[in-house]
Amino acid sequence: MLAYVYDSEKRFALREVPMPREREDNAVLRVEACAICGTDLRAHKFGSGKIAVPRVVGHEATGRLVHVGASIRGFSGGERVNVAPAIGCGACPPCKKGFTNLCDELKTIGFQYDGGFAEYMELPASAFAGGNVIALDDPRLSPDDVVLVEPIACVLNGQEPLKIAQGDSVLIFGSGFIGCMHARLALMKGASRVVMLEVNERRLIQAKEMIGAEIGEDSIFSPLDPEFDRRIKAASGGRGFDVVIVACSVGSAQAQAISLAAKRGRVSLFGGLPGEGRGFVDSNLVHYKELAVFGVHASTASQNRQVLSWIREGRLDPRKYISRVFPLQDIELAFDALESENILKAVIHP
Repeated sequence: MLAYVYDSEKRFALREVPMPREREDNAVLRVEACAICGTDLRAHKFGSGKIAVPRVVGHEATGRLVHVGASIRGFSGGERVNVAPAIGCGACPPCKKGFTNLCDELKTIGFQYDGGFAEYMELPASAFAGGNVIALDDPRLSPDDVVLVEPIACVLNGQEPLKIAQGDSVLIFGSGFIGCMHARLALMKGASRVVMLEVNERRLIQAKEMIGAEIGEDSIFSPLDPEFDRRIKAASGGRGFDVVIVACSVGSAQAQAISLAAKRGRVSLFGGLPGEGRGFVDSNLVHYKELAVFGVHASTASQNRQVLSWIREGRLDPRKYISRVFPLQDIELAFDALESENILKAVIHP
């Protein structure tokens, strides 16, 4: 079968690889859609030491089960499912507290297990035991309706410790898909003002088209704007923002986020940085403004289920953020489009 592989030479390439073997303790998924994540994009550009090579990559996957091993209960061949890719062991202290995404022995689809940029994908029994395989029982939902559940679940995970509430002001660095989802979820939680900052002109235009009607087009602007100081002061009432979210992989944005947070504000360093990522947070500002600064990693299966329920209910419409769909054989064109055209989201249909 055709698959997109990250190899021991730190290169990405389309290759013919063997089909997953059917066993009693696994399942096999025919992949219907798999989206390219920002993490995939960084690995494509910079390489990644977190991927156990050689590895079929891709972790935002949905499809139909074509084999379910005898040891797996509650599922059968032919069912459509979504996959929450971060699989915890279920026994370590973080797992016992419900934070399976922070498992001491975490294994992730597309990193330690082969992923979804392939025609077929193996699902280990541990994914079923941990609740990471989620049945799609609503026939109205297409693969493209649900393929973005996992990245939105990561946004939900990032926002949970921020405790956004009625009346909060929220500032978001980055207006890509993740930034737009942060804005949408903040509005769902009652934020009174949401402001988005973006340096890329095309992304600015896209964000205004996608969410400008909800937060106001004048609330989406560039930090390079000559009038930036005046505009950001007016947007925050001169006191800073209750919540600041860095939804981009830029160290200087993390530094600016700390400075623009209000006293006792909450800051999320959502976007991971390539390399070591050190030295951007001013600890004195954290100290004297009594800021709470949070990191975030992946999502839990329960958060994926919550997002799926919002999509079923019509509270979220992630499909409109899919800019283009590509066949697997054109996956390099998809990466090129994300990097050079700054499209919001690319989805692969194997």
